[in-house]
Amino acid sequence: MRRWAAAICAVLLAGGCSSAPVRIESKALPTPSLESTDRFIIAAIDNRPIGFTARAGSTPRGYDTIVPYGPSSSAQRLMRAVEAQYGLSEVSSWPIEPLHMHCAMLKIPDGADRQALLETLSHDPRIRLAQPLQSFATRTAYNDPYVELQRGFQQMNVGDAHPWSRGEGVRVAIIDTGVDTEHPDLAANIAAAENFVDSDTLKFRSDRHGTEVAGVIAAVANNHQGIVGVAPGARLLVFKACWQLRLDADAALCNSFTLARALVAALNAKAQVVNLSLAGPRDPLLSELIRVGLNRGMLFVGAAADDSQEGAQGLMQQSGIIEVASAERPVASALLAPGREILTLLPGGHYDFASGDSIATAEVTGVVALLLERDHELSATRAYQVLRDTSARPAEASASGPHVDACGAVTAVIGRGTCTHPALDQRLAEHAGHSAMH
Repeated sequence: MRRWAAAICAVLLAGGCSSAPVRIESKALPTPSLESTDRFIIAAIDNRPIGFTARAGSTPRGYDTIVPYGPSSSAQRLMRAVEAQYGLSEVSSWPIEPLHMHCAMLKIPDGADRQALLETLSHDPRIRLAQPLQSFATRTAYNDPYVELQRGFQQMNVGDAHPWSRGEGVRVAIIDTGVDTEHPDLAANIAAAENFVDSDTLKFRSDRHGTEVAGVIAAVANNHQGIVGVAPGARLLVFKACWQLRLDADAALCNSFTLARALVAALNAKAQVVNLSLAGPRDPLLSELIRVGLNRGMLFVGAAADDSQEGAQGLMQQSGIIEVASAERPVASALLAPGREILTLLPGGHYDFASGDSIATAEVTGVVALLLERDHELSATRAYQVLRDTSARPAEASASGPHVDACGAVTAVIGRGTCTHPALDQRLAEHAGHSAMH
C-alpha cells in the first residue's frame, strides 16, 4: 500500500503530497556594492556554441554526454586581451546562451572616464556589447477571511473572472527581491526559487517587496487563510535579482547583471509571463534578452516610467512590454490598475496594505495569467489590446480613468460569458435616483 502511495505522489507532483517549501537555489556571482556601480561596466563578446560532431548515422549515447554551454577558450582569451588592453578588472563573467555571448562585469581603471571608455569600446570590432552597469529600483465567494478587504480584487472584477479562469498551471516569473517561500498563503503556489544576489536563505524569505508582489499575483484561494491572488492557480518562479534596502521598507535596488541572469533563468524555465515591478534606464543587454523572450512567445508586464521624466527612455518603454501604472498616478501610455492600499502578504506569515506601481503591475500580471490559461498562444499585442479595450471606469468620483477589468478581459478572450460590473451598476443606480428626483 505504501508503494502505491509513493507512486501516486511521484505522478501528482503538483498535487501536494508533501507540503515542504520549495528549495531556494543560490546562483549568486560576485557583484559590487550598490553604492559603487558607477565604476563598473558590462562588456560582451561572441561565444558561439560548439556543435556536436560525429560520424554519419551516429548519435550521442546519452544527453549527459552533451557538453553544457560555456565560454569557449577563444572567447576567454579574447576577453583577457580586452581587459589587458584597457586596464579592466573582471568581477564576474557569465556565458549567456540565448544570446550566444560571453558577458563580463568589469571594473574600470581608477580615474578613468567611464563614458569615454565605453565610447572607445563600442568601436572595438571584438566587442559585441559595451554598456554601464546600471541600477534599477522597485516601484514601490471565498473562505479566505480577508477577501472583503481586497480593494483591488473587487475593483478589477477578479471574482467574476475566476469561474472562467484561475490561471491554472501558468508559469509566472517574478524578477524582484526574494519572497517568503514558507508563507502559508503562498507556499503551495511556488514552483521554483533562485537567488542571483547572495546565498542568504533567511534574508531571501524575509524580503518584503517580492513577497507583496507574489501575494497579489497568486496567493492561495480557499485555504481558510488570508487573501486570494488574482491568479491563484498560477505557478510562481521566483528569481531574486534585487537587494532589499531595509527590513521594514519595500525599497529595493537591482543592477543590469543580476537582472540579466534572472531573465535568462526565466527563459530557461519557459516562463509564460514575467513580472518586472521595477523601473530604470534603457539597458541594451536587458532589452536584447527581453526581445529573445518576446520572440519565444513570453509576455512581459512592467512598471511604467514616470511621466515627469521628460525625454527619459525607461527599460519598460520598448515594444512588446505591457506597461502598467497605478490608477491613482496615471501614465499616458500605460494600462491602469488600483495601486493604493492593496492588501497583500508580508514575510513571516503576515498581511498588510501596500501601494504603488509595483502592486498595480502585479495585479495586471495576474490578469495576464488568467488570459494565458484560456489561450496559451496569446501574443503581447493581443494581450495589450484586450486589456485596454475591456478596461472599465471605476465608480469612485476621484478615479482618474478606466483600469483593467479581469472578467471583461477573460470573457473577451474566450468569446463568451457575462460579467457583473459593480462600478457601472452603482453609477446607473445613482443616475436613476437623480432622474427620479426631477
